[in-house]
Amino acid sequence: MSSARQTRIEAPEPGWTVHADVVVIGSGIAGLSTALRYVQRTGAGRVVLVTKDRLSTGSTAYAQGGIAAAMAPEDGPVAHMVDTLLAGAGLCDPHAVNVLATDGPDALRWLINLGAEFDRDDDGGLSLTREGGHRADRVAHAGGDATGAEIQRALVQAVLSQERIEVVEHAVALDTLREGDDGAVRGVTLHVLGEGERDGVGAVVAPAVVLATGGMGQVFAATTNPPVSTGDGLALAARAGARLRDLEFIQFHPTVLWLGPQARGRQPLVSEALRGEGAYLVDAEGRRIMEGVHELGDLAPRDVVARTIARAMAAQDTDHVYLETRHFGRATWERRFPTILASCRSHGIDPLTEAVPVAPAAHYASGGVEVDIDGRTGVPGLWAVGEVARTGVHGANRLASNSLLEGLVFADRIAAGLARAAERVPERPPGGAPAPGATVPLVDPDTTATVRALMSRDAGVLRTGEGLAGLTARLDSLSSPTGHVAPDVAAWEATNLLTVARLVAAAALHRTESRGAHQRADAPEPRPELRLRPVVVRLEGDTIVATDETRQPDLPPALAAELDTIALPLAGPDPAPESRAEFTLPWTAPHQSHADTVRRALAEDLTAGPRIDVTTVATIPADQVRTAHVVARADGTVSGIPLAELVFWLVAEGALEVSRQAGDGDSVKRGDVLMTVTARTRDLLTAERTALNLLTHMSGIATATRTWVDTVAGTGARIRDSRKTTPGLRALDKYAVRCGGGVNHRYGLSDAGLVKDNHVVAAGGVGEAVRAVRERFPDLPLEVEVDRIDQIEDALAAGAEEILLDNFTVERLAEAVALVDGRARLESSGGLTLDAAADVARTGVDYLAVGALTHSSPALDIALDLL
Repeated sequence: MSSARQTRIEAPEPGWTVHADVVVIGSGIAGLSTALRYVQRTGAGRVVLVTKDRLSTGSTAYAQGGIAAAMAPEDGPVAHMVDTLLAGAGLCDPHAVNVLATDGPDALRWLINLGAEFDRDDDGGLSLTREGGHRADRVAHAGGDATGAEIQRALVQAVLSQERIEVVEHAVALDTLREGDDGAVRGVTLHVLGEGERDGVGAVVAPAVVLATGGMGQVFAATTNPPVSTGDGLALAARAGARLRDLEFIQFHPTVLWLGPQARGRQPLVSEALRGEGAYLVDAEGRRIMEGVHELGDLAPRDVVARTIARAMAAQDTDHVYLETRHFGRATWERRFPTILASCRSHGIDPLTEAVPVAPAAHYASGGVEVDIDGRTGVPGLWAVGEVARTGVHGANRLASNSLLEGLVFADRIAAGLARAAERVPERPPGGAPAPGATVPLVDPDTTATVRALMSRDAGVLRTGEGLAGLTARLDSLSSPTGHVAPDVAAWEATNLLTVARLVAAAALHRTESRGAHQRADAPEPRPELRLRPVVVRLEGDTIVATDETRQPDLPPALAAELDTIALPLAGPDPAPESRAEFTLPWTAPHQSHADTVRRALAEDLTAGPRIDVTTVATIPADQVRTAHVVARADGTVSGIPLAELVFWLVAEGALEVSRQAGDGDSVKRGDVLMTVTARTRDLLTAERTALNLLTHMSGIATATRTWVDTVAGTGARIRDSRKTTPGLRALDKYAVRCGGGVNHRYGLSDAGLVKDNHVVAAGGVGEAVRAVRERFPDLPLEVEVDRIDQIEDALAAGAEEILLDNFTVERLAEAVALVDGRARLESSGGLTLDAAADVARTGVDYLAVGALTHSSPALDIALDLL
């Protein structure tokens, strides 16, 4: 939950109110899909869909190239994940990327079933092309280069056919409504440019507000974004107390039609799909500028291309380069790119006879409002999807055509979450009040041109620390107006635009390296330590606060939950805080501790030199994807499958598919496949040894335990372990015992009292030692180890609940069982052998303690076979 102070902009009090279950702000692919998916998932749910312009306008309608999804038989989600992670320059969230690529094909099929008509090949299949950063043909397109327009048409038509979706057009979202002790969002205030009851400032009251407001391109002087993209959703979320993340990563589309040095505002996009069809970039002298820059040449990721163009322009003191397409011919232009052809000709440029002048322009924001994998922000009741959200899919640089897919995939996740919430709380909440906190003074709309010029100059493709420092100071000065500004749409937009500019500038200044779309001329190389330290910005009143923090990428919930069962449960209460501080124990979620264990194990393989698997990197292409089987080479019992998957997950950064053919505790035969993993070949081989080290070790313990358990079957006795475990792996060792059918004894020194021979000597006798423990820790279980039968009565009299019979013969064990006669539990320990186990168990003891299970069990032979 956000703890930042909330603010709001000056606006009249709401003059009208409407109720809904969900209010969606934005009418692009993200907003329209969220509204549709929600009503499809609920029987009576009602949505109010708010759009700043008309329902049919927005950034989606301008998308030319297409939508990326692994639809081709020779392609696959893992290859899509790999390309996305490579483009994201180390800052993608692995779980989000995995979800995007895995769910992407079904999301695209949903869109097609909704009525979107994509271009087809001669066999009737989807016509797929390639764009920058993609190593496979996976970009579906419509109308040649009018993909966004077709998607918008299909979604708008579907929305208008839904009676439970009310559309409010020409409405500017102002601020959230809040209610309750938790400050949860209960709706939003709007200003509607209309007539009648929906005119002026009003309120939509709803338990969920979904921001789908798109980008912020209008904060720059030249952009591909429509005029409505003034960052309203980002500013609203910041005032509500939400965190914003990765805002420094503004993607500048490398090829926007250059219309002259005085051109401002939205510029025509020249899709990189042209380069996917063979177009190439040249400088003013006709030299190809991408040769030797990147292995993909003119199809390199957008940040690489935009940076190369910026440097070429600086070297030749020009403000544009050229895209050479004359070799296409008329047929290709008219069939594949009719929209771009018409746009060029309308500006006096004929691509059939001359090279197309292009230059970078602000295009897409990879960062945004920080959300979890289901679209929730840190503010209860506030959600975000699409370009306004930071899901973690794009990292430091968006892979081409992933944005439309992101809107589809995460809209469905939000809708699913909202539908589940509606089932739990079906009643309509009461109305909310305007957000608490100070009112932010409005900004004079005349400052907008200055803000855009400053941002383009100092926060453009190439940045410097000096320029960004000056930029933040100048923008801060503009946020303190000298006189009162009357509230109206122009003032609200200007205020939002300045707020977003300040947030972006602060984030860019805070990241002192070059990474992805954030390029610092004064720090041209990435700093490895900053890869794991994302920049978070937020509003504290009217002050911008920028911080960086260590990134802990999320694991898939199912895997995290499974790993959390591999834990050391405490029998007693949580240790006192001072105890934790003294020993600095890792009191964290078990899956986090296991991830740290795996990282340490991997570090043992990657400790020197370039910290890579040098043989694998030298022999295997970076984009090669293969499948491998994890195979048993001997009969046994399996343990550690989730740990092995965790190893592969961490090494592959989530770019993998895993299917399991066996589970922990299963008996397997030689040759059985335990699990199948598809990932980059480099990642499979880098992870192999660590995954197998854990899996063979734990399966060896489980196999040995199963042998002992089978030996005493039918006697009533149980096999259990001791604290003789591998240093650092106690939780895993003891879990493996459970997989083999055994039970765990004492996890540590604080979960039970155990009086042993040295305690007896120090205390002056068995009874004295037992009474001392019972007096000091009356609520803890108490066990006593004895090596003579005459010590048993003293232990029972002092209150021992369990007696450990150390190195007793079978005959002496039978005598002890008869003596105790059920007054305490009995364990046989010390000197046990498998040959004598059944005889020991038949004496009537409750447990056989076998320290060798976790101390010296041989590993089970398991291998990785690359297919």
